[in-house]
Amino acid sequence: METVTTQETLFYTGTYASADEPGIFLCGLNADTGEMRIVNHMEGVSNPSYLALCPDGNCLYVASETDEGELLVYRRDAATSELHLMDRKQTRGASPCYVSVSKDGQWVFSSNYSSGSVNVFPVGDQGTLGEMSAWVEHTGSGINEERQEGPHAHSIQPDPSGQYAVVCDLGLDQIIVYRLEEGRLVTHRETDQPPGAGPRHLVFHPNSKWAYVINELDNTVTAFLYDERRGEFTTVQHISTLPEGHKGEGTAADIRVSPCGRFLYASNRGDDSIVLYHIDQESGELEAVEWTSTIGQTPRNFNILPGGILVVANQDSNNLVSFQISEEDGRLTHNGFKLELPRPVCIAPVV
Repeated sequence: METVTTQETLFYTGTYASADEPGIFLCGLNADTGEMRIVNHMEGVSNPSYLALCPDGNCLYVASETDEGELLVYRRDAATSELHLMDRKQTRGASPCYVSVSKDGQWVFSSNYSSGSVNVFPVGDQGTLGEMSAWVEHTGSGINEERQEGPHAHSIQPDPSGQYAVVCDLGLDQIIVYRLEEGRLVTHRETDQPPGAGPRHLVFHPNSKWAYVINELDNTVTAFLYDERRGEFTTVQHISTLPEGHKGEGTAADIRVSPCGRFLYASNRGDDSIVLYHIDQESGELEAVEWTSTIGQTPRNFNILPGGILVVANQDSNNLVSFQISEEDGRLTHNGFKLELPRPVCIAPVV
């Protein structure tokens, strides 16, 4: 293990790795230059594709995206950031591709893509997981026979109030809101997306009044008004993630709002770009401003790290690339640095 310096911002990277390969990487980012390095790595997990840290940063939850889905819990050494396995639980579903944690750290959520189900686990001592408190399997299909032959729960996360859990189901073209009642999921509302849209990930604006969903299959972003008290989404806008005149196959992947709340970013696989939108501060509507090459192939995931640097995981070119975010207009400038990693698919900052 290399020494962690105080000048570095740390982040974990999840990958598609076999259990006998290094799969979870701790990386360091120089916030002044954008240079990245591998601090350490660990093996022992099949497809540790999605990662989430608990609020105090002391536990890392890992989705093992396999047919026999599993969540693993690692305790993070605060001094060295080394990981120690504490717990593992079956998700009773196939291909868990998303994990999130409630703001109070008391609940962990996961979504099983292939089987179209979602889970909730209570958090116990040292971040370990209690027995599953909720398991809901979706039913139905969409119009895209190849990709929507059944439900595909692609993400689940708590809303800003902590009262609700929000699921994007790519197979059903729905945003499903559940009430979180003592760890149980109770269906609250369903918001339909355009047929064939394929909702994938959702982000809330820092003001909690707006939310944005990236739709994988039709390459769009949907802007919503969000009523936190009622747990209700109202559609405001659909806007393309692709530049005008784009030709060829492609699927949208990830979405983030800048901490300042003025900029929204989304990634395009195929076009291999990050699109920048400016957010209207009165309405929450989006204006597409610029497309930036990710300098790699298949930008599955990206994240915004402290210091205003965006790091993108290019799955099929096996690299991470860093970009400086302009404080003035949100535009991205490549810092000149890449980091070679096998099949990276998730960036989880240690904050």
